Amino acid sequence: MTAYDTNNIFAKILRGEIPAHRVYEDDDAVAFMDVMPQANGHTLVIPKTPSRNILDAAPQTLSRLLPVVQKVAAAAKEAFEADGVTVMQFNEPAAGQTVYHLHFHVIPRVEGQPLKPHSGTMEDQGVLAANAEKLRKALKG
Repeated sequence: MTAYDTNNIFAKILRGEIPAHRVYEDDDAVAFMDVMPQANGHTLVIPKTPSRNILDAAPQTLSRLLPVVQKVAAAAKEAFEADGVTVMQFNEPAAGQTVYHLHFHVIPRVEGQPLKPHSGTMEDQGVLAANAEKLRKALKG
């Protein structure tokens, strides 16, 4: 198995070296807005523990991370008045993983609206900030 790279973008976000629109944080996990969202409110949930993906994550890491994924999914559904929520997680290049720090995508979905492509084009920071604030309010409520 390939070693964990401490210089991946999510490790840098955890260390505060790269800014992110954080919406939730506890002792074990951080949730923040995806900068290339596939739908309004697209959020990423990551563990603070270094894990390349689900294949090398400790069971304890997963047991602490999944309740946060659930909490963020419920808040995202409410905050963005979504009909449902897609939760995705990729492992290794063949499965579509491009950042090698375990992460879950939480994407609010509206009936009849397809996901936008993960184009590489960053969303406007003002839009991300507004979406983050919406989600923070729902998480507190």
